[in-house]
Amino acid sequence: MISTTACSSETQLSSRWDSLSPIPDSVGFAGSFGGVSNGVLIVAGGANFPDGGAPWTGSKKVWHDRIFALESPDAEWKMVGRLPQPLGYGISVNWKNDLIIAGGSGEEKHFSEVTKLHFNGESVDFERLPDLPKPLANAAGIVLDGKLYILGGTLDHSSQETENAFWSLELENPEQGWELLESWPGPSRMLAVAGADEESLYLFSGTQLVDGQRQYLKDAYRYTVEGGWTKIADLPQAVVAAPSPAFTDVGNLTILGGDDGSLASSDPKTHPGFSRNILSYNPVNDSWKTLGKLPDSPPVTVPLVVWENQVVIPGGEIRPSVRSTKVLVNSLKVK
Repeated sequence: MISTTACSSETQLSSRWDSLSPIPDSVGFAGSFGGVSNGVLIVAGGANFPDGGAPWTGSKKVWHDRIFALESPDAEWKMVGRLPQPLGYGISVNWKNDLIIAGGSGEEKHFSEVTKLHFNGESVDFERLPDLPKPLANAAGIVLDGKLYILGGTLDHSSQETENAFWSLELENPEQGWELLESWPGPSRMLAVAGADEESLYLFSGTQLVDGQRQYLKDAYRYTVEGGWTKIADLPQAVVAAPSPAFTDVGNLTILGGDDGSLASSDPKTHPGFSRNILSYNPVNDSWKTLGKLPDSPPVTVPLVVWENQVVIPGGEIRPSVRSTKVLVNSLKVK
C-alpha cells in the first residue's frame, strides 16, 4: 500500500483549473509545508519578502511559522497555530490522518527535526519523530509501504554542493530510527520531485550544486526495496522545484510545471515565470509525454496535496522572489 499526499490510480487530472480561497497573507509564501489532517487542508510556514521586494531591491527574506487550515473547499482559511520555529523548504507528507514535516530551513540554519501535525478540530497538536541524521532542506520526500523516504537536499545556507542523502524511517515503528540507504546512481541534487506508485519510488530531475553553481538535471530513477535503483528515461526538460510529490494519475506519474533552467541566466527582474508544461511518465513503457499546460503563472517550491478529490497547489513562487497567495485546484475525474 502506498501513502502519499498525492496518489490515486483511480483518478486523473481534468482540463479545468480553478482556485480556492487565497492564502491569508499580503504576498504569499514559497517553501510552505502542506497536507491534510483530520480531513482539513493544512498549509504551514514558508518564506517571503514581506514588503513585496526581492534581494536585488535590498529586501530581506523572512521565514514564517503560522499554520493555516481550510475546512472545506468553499471555506475561508483560518490560523490554527504556529510551528515550533519559523520554517520552510522542508518535506511534507501525509501519513494516515496526520501531516508529517521533516527538516527545512530558517533564517540562520537548516533543521533536522521531524514533526507530526494533527489538527484536533480547533488547533494543531505536535508529536516529535526521530530527527533526521543531518539538518537538511530543499530535499524531496515520499511515503511508500509505510516508510518515509528522504532524498537529496542541502545541509545549510552556504552549501556549495548538494547531498545524495537517501534515508528511510519506518512510520509504524519510528523508534527504530533512520536507515541510511544506498543512493541513486546519479548526481546529488536538491529541489527534485519525488513520486510513488503501488510498487516503486521515483526520483525526478532537480538541480545539482557544483561549486555553488546550479546544474539543471533531466535524469530520473526508480527504486524498489527488492531491486534497488534503476535509471529510467530522462525527462523532456528539467522540472526543478515543481510541486512535489508527483501526482499518480491512472498509473502514470504526472509533474506540474517546474523550472526548466532555460532562463536561469536571465535578468530576474524581467523573468516571465516558470514552465507551464504538464509532463506524464508511463512506468510500463518507460516514456514521457506532455499532457497540456498549467494556467498562467505556475508556482514552484510548493507542495502538491490531494484533498477532497482535488489536486491542490497552495501558493508558491511564480517568478524569482515573487510569491503568490493563489491556491490552484484541479477537480479530479474518476477513472
